[in-house]
Amino acid sequence: MKSSALHKPVVLLSFDAEEFDIPLEYGHRISEPEQFRIGADGFERTLLLLRQLSVTATFFTTAALAQHRPDLVRWAVRDGHEIASHAFYHSRFEAAHLRSSRETLERLSGTSVVGFRMPRMAPVRADQLREAGYVYDSSMNPIWLPGRYNRFFAPRKPRRRDGILEIPLSAVPFIRWPLFWLAFKNQPRWLTRASTAAVLSGDGHAALYFHPWELMENHSYGLPRLVASRSGQSMTRALAEHLLWLRDRAEFRTYASFAAGFGGV
Repeated sequence: MKSSALHKPVVLLSFDAEEFDIPLEYGHRISEPEQFRIGADGFERTLLLLRQLSVTATFFTTAALAQHRPDLVRWAVRDGHEIASHAFYHSRFEAAHLRSSRETLERLSGTSVVGFRMPRMAPVRADQLREAGYVYDSSMNPIWLPGRYNRFFAPRKPRRRDGILEIPLSAVPFIRWPLFWLAFKNQPRWLTRASTAAVLSGDGHAALYFHPWELMENHSYGLPRLVASRSGQSMTRALAEHLLWLRDRAEFRTYASFAAGFGGV
């Protein structure tokens, strides 16, 4: 799906709307109510920002967060965003959650849910996704992320796998430089723009992802500097600036709309 002279390239902007449990990964205790409060408040800030910028996104949402604040998923749908599944809980998973999270999100949002992203980009079986009623999966980040995973040689472009359309996150061709949230938070603006422009030009689309909790101040939760840098208002301003830059160069579409271009929805 490369761009042509007649069509702008496409930005697939996504947010993983989840309970703010990342401090637990670094040994910092945080109560469950606080996890949900920060996740929900960040979700609300993100919706307000996107409304201000007239930008469309896909929210990969845990069913648990949606149960906690169903008004937010309904708000997202009203504003033209897509609700997709981010499993039932962010830190607890079993195969049955594939279907139950989809059904819960559909009931709470009043719209169909066709996409999935596994928390922490963990592997997920395509046949199980298909049986649970999904059309596409965006759980692949085709880069080497030290301490997490090495998928440097994984397919970088959308492909069909066992009846599921796999839509990987974007990385610069050949060198696999990432475009995801950690890179955005920790590199200079010129590098973010250059890498994004390279992907848009080479692939015709850029699949990006962030978290609503990044728009909340999170320096007091024991997070390493790489994770906590550029949060709250600083992150909000930086993201707004980047989305405005993208809006002049590309068309924002939801993942479901993009999948439909492959005959997938």
